[in-house]
Amino acid sequence: MSQGNLDEEQVAEAISSLTIGASLCSEEPLFDITDSGEWFYQGGKLPIKFCKLFASILQRIEREYFLITPVEKLKVSVATQALILVDYDKQADGSFWVKSSINTEHKVESLAQFVVTDDSIILLLEKGVEARLNRASFYRFIEEFII
Repeated sequence: MSQGNLDEEQVAEAISSLTIGASLCSEEPLFDITDSGEWFYQGGKLPIKFCKLFASILQRIEREYFLITPVEKLKVSVATQALILVDYDKQADGSFWVKSSINTEHKVESLAQFVVTDDSIILLLEKGVEARLNRASFYRFIEEFII
């Protein structure tokens, strides 16, 4: 690799160093994510395009969620999981692509990352964000990989 090119780990480390000093703007959450995956800002429902934008800066730190930029940090109240996954596709290499209800896509390295409980299937995504398969994907997953 040439000196001018950064690998993914270096980019992630650089971004993390930018946001580490961001100060908390408010002790009260300004954003809420419901159990059904809907996003609200100060009580008003956000359009999908804004949810997708904010999801790109969403992080979970010590079981709390924040929207973090280089200059500010906002608390986010999350009812259960931050994202609801509406579809998944197993790749030839054993990894998965998952898609959320707000049209974000994420790569999951292996089947082992899916945590199956009696009533849900949870994934830990990038930046510590938790996601849950929706009911249809839950039943499809159980049929394909558990039964």
